Amino acid sequence: MARRRATFLRWSGILDDVTRLRLEVSDVDDGVVEREIRNRLYEYNVSATGIDDGAMLVVSVRDDRGGLVAGLYGWTWGASAFVDLLWVDEPLRGTGLGSRLLATAEDEARSRGCTQVLLSTHDFQAPAFYAARGYRETGRFPGYPTGHQQIHLAKQLA
Repeated sequence: MARRRATFLRWSGILDDVTRLRLEVSDVDDGVVEREIRNRLYEYNVSATGIDDGAMLVVSVRDDRGGLVAGLYGWTWGASAFVDLLWVDEPLRGTGLGSRLLATAEDEARSRGCTQVLLSTHDFQAPAFYAARGYRETGRFPGYPTGHQQIHLAKQLA
């Protein structure tokens, strides 16, 4: 069940034509908020850097019925690729499919002029998988989630 709550704020001085703003907290998003935030941040980043070559990077593997069995989701921007999500269905793990996804994304990143790939994983997920494929640790967030760590990795592309 989705939870949502809203609070009205009275704002003065900053926004002349708006006197009431609505602050919402929710545990669901239909994609509209995320999409708008991403678009607005991208616009800001382009104005701050002058770099406007951002593109999504999506690699998917589907079975003969069209069902998703593995995928990689990320983007490229400013000579860097970022892997946000990489997933392989449980029965197909250990078959080389994850390596194929990652290598395909790296090849595509190179074709787009990227010189590095960045990503994050957790200590209970796949740090050894990435290390075996040339990724090096660049930092950690301890306690995320509780009792574990998030590990940040990077790989320089030849």
